[in-house]
Amino acid sequence: MSALWSVGAGLLLLLLWVRHRGLEAVLVHHRWVFVCFFLMPLSILFDIYYQLRAWAVRRLHSAPRQHAQRVRHIQEQVREWKKEGSKRYMCTGRPGWLTVSLRVGKYKKTHKNIMINLMDVLEVDSERQVVRVEPLVSMGQLTAHLNPMGWTIPVVPELDDLTVGGLIMGTGIESSSHIYGLFQHTCVAYELVLADGSLVRCTPTENSDLFYAVPWSCGTLGFLVAAEIKMIPAKKYVKIHYQPVRGLQKICEKFTEESKKKENSFVEGLMYSLDEAVIMTGVLTDEAEQSKINRIGNYYKPWFFKHVEKYLKADRTGVEYIPSRHYYHRHTRSIFWELQDIIPFGNNPVFRYLFGWMVPPKISLLKLTQGEAIRKLYEQHHVVQDMLVPMKSLEKSIQTFHVDLNVYPIWLCPFILPNNPGMVHPKGNETELYVDIGAYGEPKSKQFEARASMRQMEKFVRSVHGFQMLYADCYMTREEFWDMFDGSLYHKLREEMNCKDAFPEVYDKICKAARH
Repeated sequence: MSALWSVGAGLLLLLLWVRHRGLEAVLVHHRWVFVCFFLMPLSILFDIYYQLRAWAVRRLHSAPRQHAQRVRHIQEQVREWKKEGSKRYMCTGRPGWLTVSLRVGKYKKTHKNIMINLMDVLEVDSERQVVRVEPLVSMGQLTAHLNPMGWTIPVVPELDDLTVGGLIMGTGIESSSHIYGLFQHTCVAYELVLADGSLVRCTPTENSDLFYAVPWSCGTLGFLVAAEIKMIPAKKYVKIHYQPVRGLQKICEKFTEESKKKENSFVEGLMYSLDEAVIMTGVLTDEAEQSKINRIGNYYKPWFFKHVEKYLKADRTGVEYIPSRHYYHRHTRSIFWELQDIIPFGNNPVFRYLFGWMVPPKISLLKLTQGEAIRKLYEQHHVVQDMLVPMKSLEKSIQTFHVDLNVYPIWLCPFILPNNPGMVHPKGNETELYVDIGAYGEPKSKQFEARASMRQMEKFVRSVHGFQMLYADCYMTREEFWDMFDGSLYHKLREEMNCKDAFPEVYDKICKAARH
Protein backbone atom coordinates (compact mmCIF):
# COMPACT_ATOMS: atom_id res chain seq x y z
CA MET A 1 0.00 0.00 0.00
CA SER A 2 2.85 2.33 0.85
CA ALA A 3 4.28 1.69 -2.63
CA LEU A 4 1.01 2.85 -4.21
CA TRP A 5 1.05 5.98 -2.08
CA SER A 6 4.64 6.66 -3.23
CA VAL A 7 3.71 6.22 -6.88
CA GLY A 8 0.66 8.43 -6.44
CA ALA A 9 2.67 11.13 -4.71
CA GLY A 10 5.32 10.97 -7.41
CA LEU A 11 2.72 11.36 -10.19
CA LEU A 12 1.10 14.25 -8.33
CA LEU A 13 4.45 16.05 -8.04
CA LEU A 14 5.11 15.37 -11.73
CA LEU A 15 1.74 16.86 -12.73
CA LEU A 16 2.35 19.92 -10.57
CA TRP A 17 5.78 20.38 -12.19
CA VAL A 18 4.25 20.04 -15.68
CA ARG A 19 1.58 22.58 -14.79
CA HIS A 20 4.25 24.97 -13.50
CA ARG A 21 6.54 24.68 -16.54
CA GLY A 22 3.75 24.46 -19.10
CA LEU A 23 2.91 21.34 -21.10
CA GLU A 24 4.46 22.57 -24.37
CA ALA A 25 7.74 23.52 -22.66
CA VAL A 26 7.94 20.06 -21.09
CA LEU A 27 7.16 18.33 -24.39
CA VAL A 28 9.84 20.31 -26.24
CA HIS A 29 12.67 20.53 -23.69
CA HIS A 30 11.99 17.52 -21.46
CA ARG A 31 10.22 15.15 -23.81
CA TRP A 32 11.70 12.12 -22.08
CA VAL A 33 9.51 12.88 -19.04
CA PHE A 34 6.33 12.56 -21.07
CA VAL A 35 7.65 9.56 -23.02
CA CYS A 36 8.82 7.61 -19.96
CA PHE A 37 5.86 8.27 -17.68
CA PHE A 38 3.01 8.23 -20.20
CA LEU A 39 3.85 6.93 -23.68
CA MET A 40 5.87 3.88 -22.67
CA PRO A 41 3.15 2.48 -20.36
CA LEU A 42 0.50 3.31 -22.96
CA SER A 43 2.56 1.51 -25.63
CA ILE A 44 2.58 -1.61 -23.45
CA LEU A 45 -1.22 -1.52 -23.25
CA PHE A 46 -1.40 -1.19 -27.06
CA ASP A 47 0.86 -4.24 -27.47
CA ILE A 48 -1.13 -6.32 -24.98
CA TYR A 49 -4.39 -5.53 -26.77
CA TYR A 50 -3.07 -6.46 -30.22
CA GLN A 51 -1.36 -9.62 -28.96
CA LEU A 52 -4.54 -10.80 -27.24
CA ARG A 53 -6.54 -10.02 -30.34
CA ALA A 54 -4.13 -11.96 -32.60
CA TRP A 55 -4.20 -14.90 -30.17
CA ALA A 56 -8.00 -14.97 -30.14
CA VAL A 57 -8.19 -14.82 -33.93
CA ARG A 58 -5.76 -17.75 -34.23
CA ARG A 59 -7.64 -19.84 -31.68
CA LEU A 60 -11.05 -19.19 -33.22
CA HIS A 61 -9.79 -19.47 -36.84
CA SER A 62 -12.13 -16.56 -37.61
CA ALA A 63 -9.93 -14.46 -39.89
CA PRO A 64 -10.71 -16.04 -43.32
CA ARG A 65 -14.47 -16.06 -42.72
CA GLN A 66 -14.57 -12.48 -41.49
CA HIS A 67 -12.20 -11.31 -44.24
CA ALA A 68 -14.76 -11.75 -47.03
CA GLN A 69 -17.36 -9.89 -44.96
CA ARG A 70 -14.97 -6.99 -44.26
CA VAL A 71 -14.01 -6.71 -47.94
CA ARG A 72 -17.69 -6.52 -48.90
CA HIS A 73 -18.08 -3.68 -46.41
CA ILE A 74 -15.21 -1.80 -48.12
CA GLN A 75 -16.85 -2.35 -51.51
CA GLU A 76 -20.14 -1.02 -50.13
CA GLN A 77 -18.41 2.14 -48.88
CA VAL A 78 -16.84 2.75 -52.31
CA ARG A 79 -20.17 2.24 -54.07
CA GLU A 80 -21.81 4.62 -51.62
CA TRP A 81 -19.13 7.20 -52.49
CA LYS A 82 -20.06 6.80 -56.17
CA LYS A 83 -23.77 7.26 -55.37
CA GLU A 84 -22.93 10.48 -53.54
CA GLY A 85 -21.48 11.83 -56.78
CA SER A 86 -17.75 11.09 -56.32
CA LYS A 87 -17.28 14.65 -55.06
CA ARG A 88 -14.15 14.02 -52.97
CA TYR A 89 -11.08 11.84 -53.28
CA MET A 90 -11.06 8.65 -51.23
CA CYS A 91 -8.42 7.48 -48.75
CA THR A 92 -8.19 4.88 -46.01
CA GLY A 93 -9.85 5.85 -42.75
CA ARG A 94 -6.83 4.86 -40.68
CA PRO A 95 -5.70 7.94 -38.68
CA GLY A 96 -2.51 9.52 -40.04
CA TRP A 97 -0.80 9.33 -36.64
CA LEU A 98 -1.02 5.52 -36.67
CA THR A 99 1.40 5.18 -39.61
CA VAL A 100 5.16 4.77 -39.09
CA SER A 101 5.88 7.64 -41.49
CA LEU A 102 6.79 10.88 -39.71
CA ARG A 103 4.40 12.70 -42.02
CA VAL A 104 0.84 13.29 -40.78
CA GLY A 105 -1.40 13.36 -43.85
CA LYS A 106 -3.68 16.42 -43.76
CA TYR A 107 -5.67 14.97 -46.65
CA LYS A 108 -7.45 12.67 -44.17
CA LYS A 109 -9.57 15.67 -43.12
CA THR A 110 -10.77 16.54 -46.61
CA HIS A 111 -11.01 13.15 -48.36
CA LYS A 112 -13.73 10.52 -48.04
CA ASN A 113 -12.44 8.09 -45.38
CA ILE A 114 -12.98 4.43 -46.26
CA MET A 115 -12.76 2.31 -43.12
CA ILE A 116 -10.45 -0.69 -43.63
CA ASN A 117 -10.19 -2.91 -40.56
CA LEU A 118 -7.97 -5.66 -41.99
CA MET A 119 -5.22 -6.81 -39.60
CA ASP A 120 -5.12 -10.62 -39.65
CA VAL A 121 -2.98 -13.43 -41.04
CA LEU A 122 -5.40 -15.30 -43.32
CA GLU A 123 -3.62 -18.44 -44.47
CA VAL A 124 -0.24 -20.18 -44.32
CA ASP A 125 0.15 -22.39 -47.41
CA SER A 126 3.16 -24.64 -46.72
CA GLU A 127 2.89 -26.42 -50.07
CA ARG A 128 3.11 -23.23 -52.12
CA GLN A 129 5.34 -21.59 -49.48
CA VAL A 130 3.10 -18.54 -49.42
CA VAL A 131 1.40 -16.65 -46.60
CA ARG A 132 -1.76 -14.66 -47.31
CA VAL A 133 -2.27 -11.64 -45.07
CA GLU A 134 -4.37 -8.53 -44.66
CA PRO A 135 -2.71 -5.12 -45.17
CA LEU A 136 -2.55 -4.03 -41.52
CA VAL A 137 -0.62 -7.10 -40.37
CA SER A 138 2.63 -5.84 -38.82
CA MET A 139 6.10 -7.31 -39.16
CA GLY A 140 6.22 -8.14 -35.46
CA GLN A 141 2.84 -9.89 -35.71
CA LEU A 142 3.83 -11.82 -38.85
CA THR A 143 7.17 -13.15 -37.57
CA ALA A 144 5.53 -14.13 -34.26
CA HIS A 145 2.93 -16.08 -36.25
CA LEU A 146 5.28 -17.78 -38.72
CA ASN A 147 8.42 -18.54 -36.69
CA PRO A 148 6.84 -21.16 -34.40
CA MET A 149 5.60 -22.92 -37.54
CA GLY A 150 9.14 -23.07 -38.94
CA TRP A 151 8.67 -20.30 -41.53
CA THR A 152 9.65 -16.71 -42.11
CA ILE A 153 9.44 -14.28 -45.03
CA PRO A 154 12.54 -13.49 -47.12
CA VAL A 155 12.57 -9.74 -46.37
CA VAL A 156 11.58 -8.69 -42.82
CA PRO A 157 11.87 -4.89 -42.62
CA GLU A 158 13.27 -3.76 -39.28
CA LEU A 159 10.61 -2.15 -37.12
CA ASP A 160 7.87 -4.25 -35.49
CA ASP A 161 5.07 -1.82 -36.34
CA LEU A 162 5.68 -1.63 -40.11
CA THR A 163 2.63 -3.06 -41.89
CA VAL A 164 2.35 -5.19 -45.01
CA GLY A 165 0.20 -2.55 -46.70
CA GLY A 166 2.67 0.23 -45.98
CA LEU A 167 5.57 -1.87 -47.22
CA ILE A 168 3.78 -2.66 -50.48
CA MET A 169 2.22 0.73 -51.19
CA GLY A 170 5.48 2.38 -50.07
CA THR A 171 8.47 0.08 -49.87
CA GLY A 172 10.50 -2.03 -47.47
CA ILE A 173 14.03 -3.36 -47.23
CA GLU A 174 16.19 -5.62 -45.06
CA SER A 175 19.76 -6.90 -44.98
CA SER A 176 18.60 -9.95 -47.00
CA SER A 177 17.53 -7.71 -49.90
CA HIS A 178 20.81 -8.24 -51.79
CA ILE A 179 19.33 -11.68 -52.54
CA TYR A 180 15.56 -11.13 -52.59
CA GLY A 181 15.15 -7.47 -53.54
CA LEU A 182 12.73 -5.04 -51.90
CA PHE A 183 9.66 -6.21 -49.96
CA GLN A 184 7.50 -5.86 -53.09
CA HIS A 185 9.71 -8.36 -54.91
CA THR A 186 8.78 -11.09 -52.40
CA CYS A 187 5.04 -10.65 -53.04
CA VAL A 188 3.28 -12.93 -55.54
CA ALA A 189 -0.27 -11.53 -55.52
CA TYR A 190 -2.30 -8.50 -54.44
CA GLU A 191 -6.05 -8.16 -53.96
CA LEU A 192 -7.52 -4.67 -54.34
CA VAL A 193 -10.87 -2.92 -54.27
CA LEU A 194 -10.84 -0.50 -57.20
CA ALA A 195 -12.50 2.88 -57.73
CA ASP A 196 -15.66 1.25 -59.13
CA GLY A 197 -16.03 -1.02 -56.08
CA SER A 198 -14.89 -4.19 -57.85
CA LEU A 199 -12.51 -6.69 -56.24
CA VAL A 200 -9.49 -7.61 -58.37
CA ARG A 201 -6.62 -10.06 -57.89
CA CYS A 202 -3.36 -9.36 -59.68
CA THR A 203 -0.18 -11.43 -60.12
CA PRO A 204 2.80 -11.32 -62.53
CA THR A 205 0.62 -13.23 -65.04
CA GLU A 206 -2.92 -12.03 -64.16
CA ASN A 207 -3.66 -8.30 -64.41
CA SER A 208 0.12 -7.93 -64.53
CA ASP A 209 0.15 -4.18 -65.27
CA LEU A 210 -1.68 -3.54 -62.01
CA PHE A 211 0.58 -5.95 -60.13
CA TYR A 212 3.71 -4.00 -61.13
CA ALA A 213 2.10 -0.56 -60.71
CA VAL A 214 0.85 -1.06 -57.13
CA PRO A 215 4.23 -0.80 -55.30
CA TRP A 216 5.17 2.82 -54.47
CA SER A 217 1.69 4.03 -55.52
CA CYS A 218 0.75 4.96 -51.91
CA GLY A 219 -2.86 3.84 -52.24
CA THR A 220 -3.68 5.90 -55.33
CA LEU A 221 -4.74 3.00 -57.58
CA GLY A 222 -7.08 1.18 -55.20
CA PHE A 223 -7.48 -0.19 -51.69
CA LEU A 224 -5.24 -3.15 -50.85
CA VAL A 225 -7.25 -5.81 -49.01
CA ALA A 226 -4.88 -8.81 -49.08
CA ALA A 227 -1.43 -9.86 -50.25
CA GLU A 228 0.37 -13.14 -50.78
CA ILE A 229 4.03 -13.21 -49.74
CA LYS A 230 6.67 -15.86 -50.31
CA MET A 231 7.90 -17.83 -47.30
CA ILE A 232 11.24 -19.50 -46.67
CA PRO A 233 12.17 -22.05 -43.96
CA ALA A 234 13.17 -20.36 -40.71
CA LYS A 235 16.33 -21.30 -38.84
CA LYS A 236 17.11 -20.78 -35.18
CA TYR A 237 20.07 -18.42 -35.41
CA VAL A 238 21.91 -15.91 -37.54
CA LYS A 239 25.66 -16.38 -37.35
CA ILE A 240 26.88 -12.81 -37.65
CA HIS A 241 30.41 -11.63 -38.37
CA TYR A 242 31.48 -8.10 -37.37
CA GLN A 243 34.26 -6.49 -39.42
CA PRO A 244 35.50 -2.96 -38.56
CA VAL A 245 36.77 -1.13 -41.65
CA ARG A 246 38.53 2.24 -41.87
CA GLY A 247 38.91 4.52 -44.88
CA LEU A 248 35.96 5.42 -47.10
CA GLN A 249 37.31 3.68 -50.19
CA LYS A 250 37.99 0.47 -48.26
CA ILE A 251 34.55 0.63 -46.64
CA CYS A 252 32.86 0.90 -50.04
CA GLU A 253 34.99 -1.86 -51.56
CA LYS A 254 34.37 -4.25 -48.67
CA PHE A 255 30.64 -3.53 -48.54
CA THR A 256 30.27 -4.01 -52.31
CA GLU A 257 32.28 -7.24 -52.21
CA GLU A 258 30.15 -8.76 -49.42
CA SER A 259 26.90 -7.59 -51.03
CA LYS A 260 27.70 -9.58 -54.17
CA LYS A 261 28.16 -12.84 -52.24
CA LYS A 262 24.98 -14.90 -52.37
CA GLU A 263 26.33 -17.16 -49.61
CA ASN A 264 25.75 -14.26 -47.21
CA SER A 265 22.17 -14.47 -45.96
CA PHE A 266 22.46 -10.90 -44.63
CA VAL A 267 24.70 -7.90 -45.32
CA GLU A 268 24.55 -4.61 -43.43
CA GLY A 269 26.84 -1.67 -42.73
CA LEU A 270 26.86 0.94 -39.98
CA MET A 271 29.01 4.01 -40.57
CA TYR A 272 30.01 5.91 -37.44
CA SER A 273 31.95 8.62 -39.30
CA LEU A 274 33.05 9.36 -42.86
CA ASP A 275 35.89 6.85 -42.64
CA GLU A 276 34.81 4.39 -39.90
CA ALA A 277 32.33 1.58 -40.29
CA VAL A 278 31.43 -1.94 -39.20
CA ILE A 279 30.39 -4.29 -42.00
CA MET A 280 28.23 -7.19 -40.84
CA THR A 281 27.52 -10.40 -42.70
CA GLY A 282 25.21 -13.12 -41.48
CA VAL A 283 24.29 -16.71 -42.31
CA LEU A 284 21.17 -18.58 -41.19
CA THR A 285 21.94 -21.70 -39.15
CA ASP A 286 20.34 -24.14 -36.71
CA GLU A 287 23.59 -24.80 -34.86
CA ALA A 288 25.35 -22.38 -32.50
CA GLU A 289 28.26 -22.23 -30.10
CA GLN A 290 26.52 -21.76 -26.78
CA SER A 291 29.17 -19.39 -25.46
CA LYS A 292 28.66 -17.05 -28.43
CA ILE A 293 24.86 -16.79 -28.37
CA ASN A 294 23.72 -13.18 -27.93
CA ARG A 295 19.99 -12.68 -27.31
CA ILE A 296 20.26 -9.05 -28.39
CA GLY A 297 16.50 -8.56 -28.39
CA ASN A 298 16.17 -9.04 -24.61
CA TYR A 299 15.04 -5.82 -22.95
CA TYR A 300 18.14 -5.44 -20.76
CA LYS A 301 20.62 -5.83 -23.61
CA PRO A 302 22.53 -2.85 -25.07
CA TRP A 303 20.98 -1.21 -28.10
CA PHE A 304 22.23 -3.00 -31.19
CA PHE A 305 24.01 -0.06 -32.84
CA LYS A 306 25.87 0.61 -29.57
CA HIS A 307 26.80 -3.06 -29.31
CA VAL A 308 28.19 -2.99 -32.86
CA GLU A 309 30.20 0.14 -32.11
CA LYS A 310 32.20 -1.78 -29.48
CA TYR A 311 33.89 -3.76 -32.25
CA LEU A 312 34.93 -0.52 -33.93
CA LYS A 313 36.29 1.00 -30.72
CA ALA A 314 38.17 -2.18 -29.85
CA ASP A 315 39.32 -2.52 -33.49
CA ARG A 316 38.58 -6.24 -33.54
CA THR A 317 36.43 -8.64 -35.52
CA GLY A 318 33.89 -10.87 -33.85
CA VAL A 319 31.40 -13.69 -34.38
CA GLU A 320 28.08 -14.13 -32.58
CA TYR A 321 24.95 -16.23 -32.90
CA ILE A 322 21.77 -14.16 -32.61
CA PRO A 323 18.35 -15.87 -32.41
CA SER A 324 16.66 -15.23 -35.75
CA ARG A 325 13.67 -13.24 -34.48
CA HIS A 326 16.00 -11.11 -32.33
CA TYR A 327 18.09 -10.42 -35.43
CA TYR A 328 15.11 -9.49 -37.62
CA HIS A 329 14.03 -6.85 -35.09
CA ARG A 330 17.50 -5.86 -33.84
CA HIS A 331 16.97 -2.12 -34.41
CA THR A 332 13.42 -2.02 -33.02
CA ARG A 333 14.16 -1.26 -29.36
CA SER A 334 16.17 1.87 -30.18
CA ILE A 335 14.17 2.74 -33.36
CA PHE A 336 17.54 2.42 -35.09
CA TRP A 337 19.22 5.25 -33.10
CA GLU A 338 16.36 7.73 -32.97
CA LEU A 339 15.46 6.91 -29.37
CA GLN A 340 18.73 8.34 -28.06
CA ASP A 341 17.48 11.82 -29.04
CA ILE A 342 14.23 11.27 -27.13
CA ILE A 343 15.59 9.39 -24.09
CA PRO A 344 19.28 10.37 -23.88
CA PHE A 345 19.94 7.87 -21.05
CA GLY A 346 17.95 5.06 -22.68
CA ASN A 347 20.99 2.81 -23.21
CA ASN A 348 22.18 3.23 -19.62
CA PRO A 349 22.32 -0.24 -17.94
CA VAL A 350 20.20 0.93 -14.99
CA PHE A 351 17.46 2.26 -17.28
CA ARG A 352 17.57 -0.88 -19.45
CA TYR A 353 17.20 -3.26 -16.51
CA LEU A 354 14.43 -1.27 -14.81
CA PHE A 355 12.45 0.07 -17.78
CA GLY A 356 13.85 -1.54 -20.92
CA TRP A 357 10.89 -3.95 -21.09
CA MET A 358 8.66 -0.95 -21.96
CA VAL A 359 10.89 0.25 -24.83
CA PRO A 360 10.30 1.42 -27.50
CA PRO A 361 7.36 3.80 -27.24
CA LYS A 362 5.02 3.43 -30.19
CA ILE A 363 6.05 5.68 -33.09
CA SER A 364 2.37 6.37 -33.69
CA LEU A 365 1.96 7.69 -30.13
CA LEU A 366 5.10 9.82 -30.49
CA LYS A 367 3.50 11.38 -33.58
CA LEU A 368 0.14 11.85 -31.93
CA THR A 369 1.63 13.75 -28.98
CA GLN A 370 4.44 15.68 -30.65
CA GLY A 371 2.53 18.94 -31.05
CA GLU A 372 3.16 21.72 -33.55
CA ALA A 373 6.29 23.04 -31.78
CA ILE A 374 8.08 19.69 -31.87
CA ARG A 375 6.91 19.01 -35.43
CA LYS A 376 8.45 22.27 -36.64
CA LEU A 377 11.59 21.63 -34.58
CA TYR A 378 12.01 18.19 -36.13
CA GLU A 379 11.30 19.48 -39.62
CA GLN A 380 14.04 22.11 -39.41
CA HIS A 381 16.66 20.36 -37.25
CA HIS A 382 16.12 16.65 -37.78
CA VAL A 383 16.35 14.37 -40.77
CA VAL A 384 14.88 10.93 -41.44
CA GLN A 385 15.66 9.90 -44.99
CA ASP A 386 16.38 6.74 -47.00
CA MET A 387 17.94 7.25 -50.40
CA LEU A 388 18.31 4.28 -52.76
CA VAL A 389 21.31 4.65 -55.09
CA PRO A 390 23.25 2.32 -57.41
CA MET A 391 26.05 0.52 -55.58
CA LYS A 392 28.55 1.92 -58.11
CA SER A 393 27.71 5.41 -56.75
CA LEU A 394 28.14 4.48 -53.07
CA GLU A 395 31.36 6.38 -52.34
CA LYS A 396 30.18 9.56 -54.06
CA SER A 397 26.81 9.28 -52.29
CA ILE A 398 28.33 8.95 -48.81
CA GLN A 399 30.51 11.99 -49.47
CA THR A 400 27.40 13.94 -50.49
CA PHE A 401 25.54 12.81 -47.36
CA HIS A 402 28.52 13.92 -45.26
CA VAL A 403 28.72 17.40 -46.81
CA ASP A 404 24.97 18.13 -46.94
CA LEU A 405 23.88 16.41 -43.70
CA ASN A 406 26.76 15.06 -41.60
CA VAL A 407 24.50 12.65 -39.69
CA TYR A 408 25.92 9.53 -38.06
CA PRO A 409 25.47 6.62 -37.74
CA ILE A 410 24.49 5.98 -41.35
CA TRP A 411 22.74 2.73 -42.26
CA LEU A 412 23.88 0.85 -45.38
CA CYS A 413 21.68 -1.92 -46.75
CA PRO A 414 22.25 -3.51 -50.19
CA PHE A 415 19.45 -4.70 -52.44
CA ILE A 416 19.03 -6.14 -55.87
CA LEU A 417 16.72 -4.14 -58.17
CA PRO A 418 15.20 -6.16 -61.03
CA ASN A 419 14.21 -4.51 -64.28
CA ASN A 420 10.48 -4.93 -63.73
CA PRO A 421 7.81 -2.50 -64.98
CA GLY A 422 6.61 0.10 -62.50
CA MET A 423 7.77 3.28 -60.81
CA VAL A 424 11.16 1.98 -59.63
CA HIS A 425 13.61 0.06 -61.80
CA PRO A 426 17.25 0.37 -62.97
CA LYS A 427 18.17 2.71 -65.78
CA GLY A 428 19.41 -0.10 -68.02
CA ASN A 429 17.72 -3.31 -69.11
CA GLU A 430 19.30 -5.57 -66.50
CA THR A 431 19.00 -6.20 -62.76
CA GLU A 432 21.35 -3.93 -60.82
CA LEU A 433 22.79 -3.87 -57.30
CA TYR A 434 21.64 -0.84 -55.28
CA VAL A 435 22.14 0.33 -51.71
CA ASP A 436 19.83 2.04 -49.25
CA ILE A 437 21.63 4.86 -47.41
CA GLY A 438 19.65 5.71 -44.27
CA ALA A 439 20.27 8.97 -42.40
CA TYR A 440 18.36 9.44 -39.13
CA GLY A 441 19.15 12.16 -36.63
CA GLU A 442 20.24 15.76 -36.17
CA PRO A 443 22.43 17.07 -39.01
CA LYS A 444 25.79 18.48 -37.86
CA SER A 445 26.49 20.23 -41.17
CA LYS A 446 26.80 23.97 -40.47
CA GLN A 447 25.06 24.93 -43.71
CA PHE A 448 22.10 22.57 -43.16
CA GLU A 449 18.74 24.14 -43.94
CA ALA A 450 15.94 21.62 -44.25
CA ARG A 451 14.39 22.58 -47.58
CA ALA A 452 17.53 23.74 -49.40
CA SER A 453 19.69 20.86 -48.15
CA MET A 454 17.12 18.18 -48.95
CA ARG A 455 16.50 19.60 -52.42
CA GLN A 456 20.25 19.41 -53.00
CA MET A 457 20.22 15.78 -51.85
CA GLU A 458 17.24 14.94 -54.06
CA LYS A 459 18.98 16.52 -57.06
CA PHE A 460 22.06 14.38 -56.46
CA VAL A 461 19.99 11.20 -56.09
CA ARG A 462 18.21 11.91 -59.38
CA SER A 463 21.58 12.49 -61.08
CA VAL A 464 22.77 8.95 -60.23
CA HIS A 465 19.36 7.43 -61.09
CA GLY A 466 18.47 6.77 -57.49
CA PHE A 467 15.19 6.95 -55.61
CA GLN A 468 13.89 8.51 -52.42
CA MET A 469 11.72 6.49 -50.05
CA LEU A 470 8.32 8.17 -49.98
CA TYR A 471 7.62 7.89 -46.24
CA ALA A 472 9.99 10.83 -45.67
CA ASP A 473 9.73 14.56 -46.39
CA CYS A 474 10.00 15.15 -50.14
CA TYR A 475 10.66 18.64 -51.53
CA MET A 476 10.71 17.93 -55.28
CA THR A 477 8.56 19.70 -57.84
CA ARG A 478 6.15 17.56 -59.86
CA GLU A 479 8.53 17.56 -62.85
CA GLU A 480 11.48 16.55 -60.65
CA PHE A 481 9.44 13.81 -58.99
CA TRP A 482 8.49 12.20 -62.29
CA ASP A 483 12.07 12.56 -63.46
CA MET A 484 13.10 10.38 -60.50
CA PHE A 485 10.26 7.87 -60.86
CA ASP A 486 8.92 6.19 -64.00
CA GLY A 487 5.25 7.19 -64.16
CA SER A 488 4.40 5.70 -67.56
CA LEU A 489 2.60 2.56 -66.35
CA TYR A 490 1.16 4.33 -63.31
CA HIS A 491 -0.45 7.14 -65.32
CA LYS A 492 -1.73 4.71 -67.95
CA LEU A 493 -3.56 2.66 -65.31
CA ARG A 494 -4.97 5.72 -63.53
CA GLU A 495 -6.54 6.70 -66.85
CA GLU A 496 -7.83 3.19 -67.67
CA MET A 497 -9.25 2.50 -64.20
CA ASN A 498 -10.85 5.94 -63.73
CA CYS A 499 -8.68 6.72 -60.71
CA LYS A 500 -8.33 10.44 -61.38
CA ASP A 501 -11.64 11.30 -59.70
CA ALA A 502 -11.22 8.68 -56.98
CA PHE A 503 -7.66 9.08 -55.69
CA PRO A 504 -5.10 11.90 -55.70
CA GLU A 505 -1.92 11.45 -57.72
CA VAL A 506 0.88 10.00 -55.61
CA TYR A 507 2.86 13.26 -55.90
CA ASP A 508 -0.04 15.29 -54.46
CA LYS A 509 -0.32 12.86 -51.59
CA ILE A 510 3.28 12.82 -50.38
CA CYS A 511 5.29 15.84 -51.61
CA LYS A 512 5.60 19.02 -49.55
CA ALA A 513 5.47 21.24 -52.63
CA ALA A 514 1.99 19.89 -53.37
CA ARG A 515 0.72 20.10 -49.78
CA HIS A 516 1.85 23.65 -48.94
